[in-house]
Amino acid sequence: MTPRTTPASIPLPADLASPLPGRGALPPRAHLRSDAPRQVLDGTWQVRLRPSPRHVADDGWQQADARLDPADWSPVAVPGHLPLQGHGSPIYANVAYPFPVDPPFPPDDNPVADHRLELVASPEVLAHPSVLRFEGVDGAATVWLNGVELGTLRGSRLTTELACTGVLRPGTNVLAVRLAQWSAHSYLEDQDMWWMPGIFRSVTLLARPHGAVRDVFVHAGYDHRDGSGTLRVDVELEDGAEAPATISVPALGLHEVATGVDHHVPSVAPWTAETPVLHDARVRTPTETVDLRIGFRTVAVEDATLLLNGTPLLLKGVNRHEHDPHRGRVVDLAAARAELLLMKQHHINAVRTSHYPPQADFLDLADELGFYVILENDLETHGFVLVDWRGNPSDDARWLPAYQDRMRRTVERDKNHPSVLMWSLGNEAGTGANLDAIARWTRDRDPDRLVHYEGDARSRHVDVYSRMYASVPEVEAIATEPPAETFTDPDEQHRRRLPFVLCEYAHAMGNGPGGLSEYQDLFHRYPRLAGGFIWEWVEHALAGGTTDDGRPVQLYGGDFGERVHDGSFVVDGLVHADRTPGPALADLARVFSPVSLRLAPDLSTLTVVNRYHSLDLSHLEAVWTTDGDGPAAGTAITLPEVPAGTSAVVPLRLPPSALAATVTVLLRRRTAGDGCAAGHEVAWIQHIPDRPVGALEAGRVAPRRTGDGLVQLGPASFDERTGMPVGLGALALHDVAVSLWRAPTENDRGVAWEEPGLPSVADRWAAARLDDLRTRLVEVAEDGPAFVVRTRTGPPVLDAGVDVTWRWTSDGTSLALDLTLVPYGSWPCDWGRAGIDLRLAAPTTRVRWTGWGPGPQYPDTGQGARYGSFVADRDDYAVRTVRPQEHGARRVDDATVELGARALRVRGAGLPLTVRPWSRAVVAATRHDHELPAATETWISVDAAVGGVGTASCGPGVLPEYRLTPSTRQLHVILTQVDPVV
Repeated sequence: MTPRTTPASIPLPADLASPLPGRGALPPRAHLRSDAPRQVLDGTWQVRLRPSPRHVADDGWQQADARLDPADWSPVAVPGHLPLQGHGSPIYANVAYPFPVDPPFPPDDNPVADHRLELVASPEVLAHPSVLRFEGVDGAATVWLNGVELGTLRGSRLTTELACTGVLRPGTNVLAVRLAQWSAHSYLEDQDMWWMPGIFRSVTLLARPHGAVRDVFVHAGYDHRDGSGTLRVDVELEDGAEAPATISVPALGLHEVATGVDHHVPSVAPWTAETPVLHDARVRTPTETVDLRIGFRTVAVEDATLLLNGTPLLLKGVNRHEHDPHRGRVVDLAAARAELLLMKQHHINAVRTSHYPPQADFLDLADELGFYVILENDLETHGFVLVDWRGNPSDDARWLPAYQDRMRRTVERDKNHPSVLMWSLGNEAGTGANLDAIARWTRDRDPDRLVHYEGDARSRHVDVYSRMYASVPEVEAIATEPPAETFTDPDEQHRRRLPFVLCEYAHAMGNGPGGLSEYQDLFHRYPRLAGGFIWEWVEHALAGGTTDDGRPVQLYGGDFGERVHDGSFVVDGLVHADRTPGPALADLARVFSPVSLRLAPDLSTLTVVNRYHSLDLSHLEAVWTTDGDGPAAGTAITLPEVPAGTSAVVPLRLPPSALAATVTVLLRRRTAGDGCAAGHEVAWIQHIPDRPVGALEAGRVAPRRTGDGLVQLGPASFDERTGMPVGLGALALHDVAVSLWRAPTENDRGVAWEEPGLPSVADRWAAARLDDLRTRLVEVAEDGPAFVVRTRTGPPVLDAGVDVTWRWTSDGTSLALDLTLVPYGSWPCDWGRAGIDLRLAAPTTRVRWTGWGPGPQYPDTGQGARYGSFVADRDDYAVRTVRPQEHGARRVDDATVELGARALRVRGAGLPLTVRPWSRAVVAATRHDHELPAATETWISVDAAVGGVGTASCGPGVLPEYRLTPSTRQLHVILTQVDPVV
């Protein structure tokens, strides 16, 4: 490659275009809790910005005696991101680099921020050699202390320590950090998240006494055959000191014993996510004490099965980014703890730290609360896929030192955490010799953990076969592959001997994900399948204040003027940015439940399957409740012993009347634990008896023509010209029509991975003009007491549509509709739904219903919905999302839509009912929830059928059994104008 030059009069810092690691850093080590003095430097710093390294000032600003223009400087919070504090703008990109792919060169358009902090070091720190630790600096930084360069920082989500002994002094010190947003290392940090430079994790001064503990490496294995443990604690001291270090673990009877040797523990309780047993330990030297928490566990692979402590392990995980809607990747420990407890309450047992190491203290929480962790390196080069991987650093020897440096810092910092079961080389970085090299190093450095990387399908240097978004049929095909010996390729033999993990699946974007149950059924059926990680835990929307009427503004890609961005793709979590659960989290809790239940059709038995890894069910109680006659709610069921991994059939002694009632069997916690209160539901199942379809309650009344262009049928009025109802009692009905379209979901807008090259579902609907149906009145007739209307409805341009028969009857109080839709012609697409729409000229206040709830339900979602009676206000029922889309359908038997002084009652049998303040056209055309108009009316849809939602925003489309193919559909519904419930 021919080297480039820049004009000598406008020099650029050469190291910004260097692929080498930062300079000056101390060797990486574990993040330790120590009694050595420390001084946290978080707080208010000063910052000034320049648009490019070509514009930086060399005015001695790093010196304590520098004469600076106060007008150039402004306060900034550390930890913090500059764009969230008025300095620059966030950029969201999933794959594409927001600058030319010209490695290793960054663009000239490269904001530079000079940070400055005046500090007085504490006497306790000054009494010893000292180290300056940066835990996370997003961008490429150079660090000075009192004008002396200490080093440069590369690896935005990695810890760097710089020696400052002899430079740190009594009195006022000036810490200076020059931060450039882009550098050669930006090519290694193309993760699916916001680009936001800043010092976003803590900065700390650490005293390092002579002879203190420099590093610790805990090896704590568990032998499931005899229940024993083996403990070795390797210790490295500062300055090569020879004074011995000792380790004490009082609970195990180890007191001041030698480090660096194996200690046999005859009996020890193992660490698992269900039983996160930790033993307090101390490493001592004459000058420092380090506190540790040790967990004994062994992770291994045998017969293509992932084992923990000798027992097969199923990962029920989520991918977690660090995100706060106001502070970006600045997430305090209390918020992180609350996140993990919320995961516990929903049966999530594993976290993949996508796509970088989290703040160090997060791993302490994972150890304590009990989570299995795939700890991911701060590495992604995904943007190279758009240039066919040309120039990818993963296979360029110039970048090898950077790859090695990043992996070492990842492993060394977090190597003492029992929660970490696997090291991940990075994410979506292609393939190449550099990845192979760091895989080999990782295995040599830490043979007690597994190595993970999804990007190499041949899995040469990893210990699990990992994929993203493989479809249900493909996952089953992987689970049932022939034995390794049947393959001739050694790489394929190796891959076949590995357990399979879906490191990402079920993209939780908008309305969805669909198909969770089908994946989980496979995980339970096949030992090779070790589970997977939902993409993803939290939405990354950024707070943008509030509207004039107080509605929160949530922003995503493109909202900050980015010219390269990926829009709302960053809003794809089980919980919203403020950690409020979305509907999918309740579904996931049901699917991930550690206990499966089955009721015999005659309610004679309950089958209980214990899917815990190591717990029996003694911490749970079982009860049954009913909505009918019989014993009081909460009648106890005696559970036998059900060890982990076994099942039992439990006799039930329910009264005969239970068969005619809705019976719910619950397993709930006896006492509080795992972040759950006593009584927290762990598993449930229902017996729902056959329900009447719904019928008019009295004799039929005949339709009559009133002579003013209307037909009166009981409480309803019809327009003779259209055949459509225009009134029901005191309610005016508007825009009654057949509809086959829904406002596209994010999944509808995506292209299913199994259908590359085909248009998205939403594009197919648009091409077929499914949202623009036109109706021709064929016939208006009377058939005894029935008012019968026949219409033909279809989109323009096409010769396909539906023949519709509307058969209306009334008992004088209510109005019944029997609707039949018969498709004709050659339909070019599936339907989104099949049913009717109507509009009411007043806003909804709340909806009451008997049916499934409280959350929505589509054919492939809603596993967490149960049968009962529920109430929701307008916005909760509609399920509002950051980007508006189809959502909120409930399956109802009896619902009342309240509109202030009046209400509309809707009855049927499991009818999908959608209620929202806007038409589907408005929903589909609106980019943000806060841009939707204020509620002034109500749009109601009652459907014969709706299509599934799938996960094609990233991954497979709707499974065949959940697609709504054009076919005859029938709808029976009864409408009544009633008074609202007071």
